[in-house]
Amino acid sequence: MDTVKFTAMKDGDKEDYEFLHPLEVEYASGTADRLLKALVTLDESLSGYQITRLGHSLQSASRAERDGADTDWIVSALLHDIGDIFAPYNHDEYAATILRPFVREQCAWVVEKHGDFQLLYFGHHVGADQHKRDQYKGHKYFDDCAEFCERWDQSSFDPDYDPLPLDHFEARVHEVFARQPYDPDILRPGHREPLTRH
Repeated sequence: MDTVKFTAMKDGDKEDYEFLHPLEVEYASGTADRLLKALVTLDESLSGYQITRLGHSLQSASRAERDGADTDWIVSALLHDIGDIFAPYNHDEYAATILRPFVREQCAWVVEKHGDFQLLYFGHHVGADQHKRDQYKGHKYFDDCAEFCERWDQSSFDPDYDPLPLDHFEARVHEVFARQPYDPDILRPGHREPLTRH
């Protein structure tokens, strides 16, 4: 069997779906490699900054690692702007959707909301609500997102900063995306880990 027999999913039978399942599992196992390739294309996105978006992503992840952050934080920092490629108007939600099955809920929430929190630094210059983050005041991860933005995101546009190279992070990305999706022992809703350990 080289392909399924059906042309509409409702017409598929057990044989069709038993054929497809291992192919889907195999494809999903390549997610980390596809994301690492996508990060490289950030070098071609959004001009005007003193560094590329890939440089920004590497700086963010390097700062996280140098602060003693755990793997979930480091990979989240590395991938937080991956949505810039295909979803420039909701890049934060796009990145969070990719991460959500594989990292702690805390990290996915921070990535999802970081765009709103970043407005603190520039919203008043572009006619946006500088204090959009205030709608989340009282949320258990509010302070985490504020610290993520302050320490690792807004400060990572520095051409003189020496980031770790992308290949340094490959093993961590593979580790995260090799996890069982939606494993409750990984997601740990409501659990908080500090961003820094130094």
